[in-house]
Amino acid sequence: MDIQTLLSLGQTALELGLICSLTVLALFLSYSMLNVCDLSTDGCFTLGAAVGAQVALMGHPFLAIFAAMGAGILSGFVTGALQTKFGINSLLAGIVVNTGLYSVNIAVMGGSSLLNMNKTTTVFTMMKDLLSGTPLASYYKLIVALLAVIIVIAFLTLFLGTRLGLAIRATGNNPIMVKSSSINTVFTTIVGLCVANAFTGLSGCLLAQYQKSVNIDIGSGMVTIALASLLIGATILGRGKIVTRAVGVVLGSFIFRLVYTIALRFHLPAFMLKLVSSIIVVIALSFPYLKTQLPMMKRRLTHSKNNR
Repeated sequence: MDIQTLLSLGQTALELGLICSLTVLALFLSYSMLNVCDLSTDGCFTLGAAVGAQVALMGHPFLAIFAAMGAGILSGFVTGALQTKFGINSLLAGIVVNTGLYSVNIAVMGGSSLLNMNKTTTVFTMMKDLLSGTPLASYYKLIVALLAVIIVIAFLTLFLGTRLGLAIRATGNNPIMVKSSSINTVFTTIVGLCVANAFTGLSGCLLAQYQKSVNIDIGSGMVTIALASLLIGATILGRGKIVTRAVGVVLGSFIFRLVYTIALRFHLPAFMLKLVSSIIVVIALSFPYLKTQLPMMKRRLTHSKNNR
């Protein structure tokens, strides 16, 4: 494997990592800040991809981004309403919405399980034309993904610093105290999920325009990937300000995608990738615990050697 191939693999992993990091940032808001495990991520990601693809096929690639985010907001609203207004457990609410979104996504895609966008203008092709003839021409996909991530991180940092953002964070930390402070936890929960799912819809839309196709399974396993990336990012940069933690999340997404890309490069069968995702999640979940147990394991090993 030569240097050029390695650089190409790294660039592909970085592009996909940045696009998928938008979903990880959504999970960062809903899971880490709001303390809600939203299992509708897979369906919402596909919804964003499907809505974005249909609008892009109509000749409006920029409008497709806002349409996908709007669809994500609706998905988040339904999930939040089921939790807060109907008293359904957050896990069950996510599962119910995710199941229902399968039919919705098929309907959005016109009854088909695949949408082809090969001859469609996308934000990536527009950036390619814009950078044509410049030294950055070969990095047009990376630039679009990077701009999207920078804008979302900036928005998330500013949003979580507002009174509403602080109320959302407080709702996740101690909902009982928040209620006693006359803060409407129903409102903060629904708003938090709407914003998070808007990021997920955006991520799906960008991936659809990136690969110029959408299939009904495009979001399959996305919640597992996002959780693994989130945990990897928390291990690397899990403390500090919101912007630092958000950058850590993006870095975690890149590392995950790099492992994925390397696995594909070594001709790992496609059906094994889900197992790879699961193994990465297990490692990311168990690493903090094993790290705390390491000194005790060393002491036991030393003690057993001394008794011999």
